[in-house]
Amino acid sequence: MANIFMKSSWGSDDPTRAAMVFGHGNALARAGHSIRIFLVGEAAPLAIEAVRASLFPVGWPSLAVQWRECVALGVDIMVCDACRQARGVTPEAIKDSGARIGTPADFVAGVEWSDKIVAE
Repeated sequence: MANIFMKSSWGSDDPTRAAMVFGHGNALARAGHSIRIFLVGEAAPLAIEAVRASLFPVGWPSLAVQWRECVALGVDIMVCDACRQARGVTPEAIKDSGARIGTPADFVAGVEWSDKIVAE
C-alpha cells in the first residue's frame, strides 16, 4: 500500500471542491493506503466544527460527515499554522476537530514520506 500526501486549499466558498480531499482521502484509506491531508489557505477554517457542519457538497455527504470518517479511518489531518492564524482558527478548534496544527517542517516531512502526492 502507498503513503499518500494530499493538499487542499479549497474552503467554504466551494463546498464541493472543499470536500473532495476528504472523500478521496476516505476512499484511499478504506483501500488500505496511509493518508496525510494538509490544509492550506482557505481550507484552514474547515477545522472549525460550525464551518464543517454548514457545508454540503453536491453529490457527496456533508463535509462534517466526511471529516469524521477521515478521523475514524486514522487519516492524519494537518492545518497550516500560518494559514489558520491568518484566518482566526484557534488551536482549540483544531484540537477538538481531530486534526493538528501543521508547520512548514510537517509539510516537507509529508512530501518526503509520500509515495504519491495529490493536490485538490
